[in-house]
Amino acid sequence: MTNTELPPSPPAGRAPPRRRALLLALVVAGGILLPGAGYFAWQTWFAADDPGDKLLTAAATRGNLEDTVTATGTLQPKEFVDVGTQVSGQLKKLHVNIGAVVKKGQLLAEIDPSVYQAKVDGDRAQLLNQQAQLADRQAQLLLAELQLKRQQNMTKDDATTAEALQAAEAGRESALAQVNSVKAQMQQTGSTLRGDEASLGYTKIYAPIAGTVVSQAAKQGQTLNANQQAPIVMRIADLSTMTVQAQVSEADVSKLKVGMEVYFTTLGGENRRYRSTLRQIPPTPTVVNNVVLYDALFDVANPKQALMTQMTAQVFFVIASAQDAVLVPLPALHPVATPVEGRKRATRGGRGGQSGGASGSDPRSQFANGRAMVSVVAADGKVTEREVKVGVMNRVSAQIISGLEPDEKVVIGSKSADPVARAPAGNATGSALVPNAARTGGRP
Repeated sequence: MTNTELPPSPPAGRAPPRRRALLLALVVAGGILLPGAGYFAWQTWFAADDPGDKLLTAAATRGNLEDTVTATGTLQPKEFVDVGTQVSGQLKKLHVNIGAVVKKGQLLAEIDPSVYQAKVDGDRAQLLNQQAQLADRQAQLLLAELQLKRQQNMTKDDATTAEALQAAEAGRESALAQVNSVKAQMQQTGSTLRGDEASLGYTKIYAPIAGTVVSQAAKQGQTLNANQQAPIVMRIADLSTMTVQAQVSEADVSKLKVGMEVYFTTLGGENRRYRSTLRQIPPTPTVVNNVVLYDALFDVANPKQALMTQMTAQVFFVIASAQDAVLVPLPALHPVATPVEGRKRATRGGRGGQSGGASGSDPRSQFANGRAMVSVVAADGKVTEREVKVGVMNRVSAQIISGLEPDEKVVIGSKSADPVARAPAGNATGSALVPNAARTGGRP
């Protein structure tokens, strides 16, 4: 039988080598993790908040700024004529189509002239008949004058009676009246003839202006009735100059002035801007769904006819503009406080921002006098108040005329809902803009 030797047992009171290594690793890990966990807990529950982590800032930049009134408009030709017909009848021939460029006086269409030609022919025949009647009446007048003269000579020699002389005088007056009657009939017939000739002329429709045929309301062969109103055959427009009819709300129309700069873009126009000046604001508004809108009209040259009738235009009326100006976001501004207001805000611990205006009011009205305050963030993170002079403003940005340089950072808000306080302007200590929790030394 073979004897197997067993390994020697470790001395009593000593742990195996593997267990000693595991215990050593746990001790080292605990020594590393416990200080980190303690620092995290201290920062979370006991340390004061870093003011810079609570602020939203933006840098002042250089750029262009515009304050505008926006509106939607449609394009129409500045000059156009609806060409109609003054006589009734069948539209016999159309000589142009939509899109055709026509000259002034060019033949556009023809109405069937048969009826009007017949009237003219009848008037001319009647006039010839009356001319013949006039010749007959004039011959009778001549005879009556000769008979009267004979009676007058015979009266001198007492060779005739008074009755014969009177009859001769009456015959002469009657012949003269008949001549005048025929002449009046001829004038009436001539007037009728001229009217019928005019109607015959109206059967041919000519272009009243030079331009482009932009629409056609009647088709060849259609019967037109001009007894009640003149039927429209087509519209001719001069597309070299277009008029934009923009509809502006009653809240903004008071900001518009005739002669002010305006520009617009069109859908699909690749953001190309067409510029002009405001020409007219008609005083009569249009009411759409109880909304009062005023038309603002301005013209724009269209030499290449890229602008077409009924296009939609996004219009911008330029109230004020600034070029290469120092700009900051509008939320960076807050009103200049009086000493009393400053003490009240310090007591409340709140910011003196743009909440001072009525709800829904334009925040720019607080800076109409050109004065405002901004909170400037220094390189070391401290925030100080500074008064600036404000120029052009819109609902996004404001021009700083003086008091601020490009690339300086300004406070535009807070990341948390906690109210913040600003250091008063001119504070030599440059105290930072800090949250309430930081001023109390920690969280409650």
